[in-house]
Amino acid sequence: MINIETATYYTATKKYHLDFPSLEKDIDVDVVVIGGGFSGINTALELAERGITNIAVLEARYLGFGGTGRNGGQIMAGIGHDLSKIQKDVGEEGVRAIFEISDQGADIIKARIAKYGIDADFCHGYAYLGFNGRQAKTLRTWEKEFKSLGSPHEIRYMEGAEVRSIIGSEVYGSALLHMGGGHVHSLNLLLGEAKALASHGVQIFEHSPAVEVSYGDRITVRTAKGSVRANKMLWACDSFLNGMEPSLHKTTINTYAFQCMTEPLSDALIEQISPIRGAYSDIRPVIDYYRVTRENRLLFGAATPLIEHIPRDLKAWNRALMLKVFPYLDQVKIDLAWGGPMACSPNLFPQIGSLPQHNNVFYVQGYSGFGVTPSHIICKILAEGMAEGSSRYTLISSVPRAPIPAKDQLRPAIVSAGKVWHQLAGYWSGRR
Repeated sequence: MINIETATYYTATKKYHLDFPSLEKDIDVDVVVIGGGFSGINTALELAERGITNIAVLEARYLGFGGTGRNGGQIMAGIGHDLSKIQKDVGEEGVRAIFEISDQGADIIKARIAKYGIDADFCHGYAYLGFNGRQAKTLRTWEKEFKSLGSPHEIRYMEGAEVRSIIGSEVYGSALLHMGGGHVHSLNLLLGEAKALASHGVQIFEHSPAVEVSYGDRITVRTAKGSVRANKMLWACDSFLNGMEPSLHKTTINTYAFQCMTEPLSDALIEQISPIRGAYSDIRPVIDYYRVTRENRLLFGAATPLIEHIPRDLKAWNRALMLKVFPYLDQVKIDLAWGGPMACSPNLFPQIGSLPQHNNVFYVQGYSGFGVTPSHIICKILAEGMAEGSSRYTLISSVPRAPIPAKDQLRPAIVSAGKVWHQLAGYWSGRR
């Protein structure tokens, strides 16, 4: 198995060195949050900004241990992979409402960075890339849809030689430039948000895994050396739920994603790779995604497209994919490679809501690989639901969760079958 504690680009370049204690006492709060990634910290911060500050956040390891601290850092539009998958649940008007919400993530992140002075290397510039005519048609449709939301940013479809003005690769025939998107140092963003959260008086505890949870009008969460009693709680563990809440555990399944980071590159080479110093992804069902960093490195990520497995040599595996896109980087060294699990839902749409028999127990999970930007949207809406309620929360929490039978016994086979089906469906949806 992969060692997910291996150094990543993010841990190697973090600017905030925060240290929170472990829980070694019994405390009473209004809200307890289990999970110290984007979901847990962002929801708590949204609540704190609403005046609900008597909150305790419990993190089993350290803040950003999970997907928040090892992703691509992509700031892109959207929630989930394909909103048509949930149209039967929310209707055409519901899909349109969610689509309109889904374009707000970048603005939420930028506003938070500005409000709290967070140093997270936010950079504008995103491009969705197509290989063939089917994908070109899809990108032209996306251009119309994105523009319909009235974005003030440049959104422009390109094809042929024009594509090379934004990406230095010959493999793509079309592109959709969206200057409202971009990229961010996700771990510095999280840690800056955690610092802001602590400034509101919220208690954060690291190295404090929950070992027992008892529901009721007052919820009790026990750790090895302490406990939290609360009126409300939030499960925000995503791929690290580890079966603690069976009803949530059965509706997501973990798959793995992997990233690598090159050695520092020259300004000329960075300019060749990315004239806009931006972030990119193709639009296949299982994407390649990459971006340049502030330190002139290329960060490249992907997942296995068909058969679920963990490559033995992550550097070699990621490098081979990178060279398909940028063959002229064949002499460039890979300094680091890493990876880890991410929780996927059957419809590839995030899951939020409260437990049917316990309306004071909330949850958020299942970003399905697209979590950096959507988590900031989803958690704002989740906080509305946990505080006073809202029509947006009612809409998104109405999307049902489907169980995944035999997920613990047959995880690799189920994920592989899902990838094969996802790839085949990509032909019908214009993404293959």
